[in-house]
Amino acid sequence: MEKQGVISFGEAFVDFLSIDSGNAEFTSMLGGATVNVAVGISRLGIPAYYLCKLGTDKTSQFVEQEFKKEGIHMGFSVHSAAKRICSVYVHTNDEGERYFHSYINRTPNEVLTADELKNEVFEQAQIFYFGSGTLFHEKAKRTTETAIEYANAANNLIAFDANLRLKRWDSEKHCRSTVSQFIKSADIVKLAEDELEFLTQTNSLEAGLAKISDWNIPYLFVTLGKIGALAVWDDEKVFVRAPKVRAIDTTGAGDAFMAALLYCYHERGKPTELTQLTSYLKLSNQAGAAATTAMGSLTALINPEEYKKHFKSMFK
Repeated sequence: MEKQGVISFGEAFVDFLSIDSGNAEFTSMLGGATVNVAVGISRLGIPAYYLCKLGTDKTSQFVEQEFKKEGIHMGFSVHSAAKRICSVYVHTNDEGERYFHSYINRTPNEVLTADELKNEVFEQAQIFYFGSGTLFHEKAKRTTETAIEYANAANNLIAFDANLRLKRWDSEKHCRSTVSQFIKSADIVKLAEDELEFLTQTNSLEAGLAKISDWNIPYLFVTLGKIGALAVWDDEKVFVRAPKVRAIDTTGAGDAFMAALLYCYHERGKPTELTQLTSYLKLSNQAGAAATTAMGSLTALINPEEYKKHFKSMFK
């Protein structure tokens, strides 16, 4: 049987998004980068498997109901009565841009453990996707290492999106060394421009790309906000401008970009020429831009049928 689907491994969050300039009022939404990507994948018609640990309280029940609404497979996640869902406060700055303000985790040691992973899901799926959110905690990091071993054994493509949140780490040095180590395990890596500069300890896009070239990442994607994104493959660089939209909230734009990118890899495989890579970038930019046109990370993902129509037209 042909392998189908994308595994997303991480933590489910409840995002508290500021709805006023003084950051005094908030609205709550399901969130978390790996959740956003799983939702995007599922909406595009690809089987999405989410791996995490959930609780049994009302908040966890809400999260599971939201996953169910989105058609995400949760059969390989586990429950713990002690687990409490993490929360994130997202504030607004003077320019109206949203930014990560604080991270709250009341049960930090209640994470999916290595012995709770089920190898069967890796045998079913094509792609394993993860981020840095499971790397700052030692127990979760060991689970991530085991998941990568399973993914390699099952010949999954491995995708990594840094999504760095320095407030979760005990030091910048620890974050940089750990994330750099795991990046080298991935086939597909996505970084924002500032993450590239942070990890390579440089102060420009050009310098960061020059330094990271030594890491031999098969497919590197760097997002440049409203400007667009670039890809690096086989020492070749491709840049594609982002479409112009009326941006309302940038929360989740990178996750929408990643979901669209993984859809391309799932449906067409690894790019083997620059024109194919350029098409992947164009489609991912469209998804990322669409995600900024409404408040919240899950409210304005690109129309699935419209996206698939564009996808098919590019690969006739």
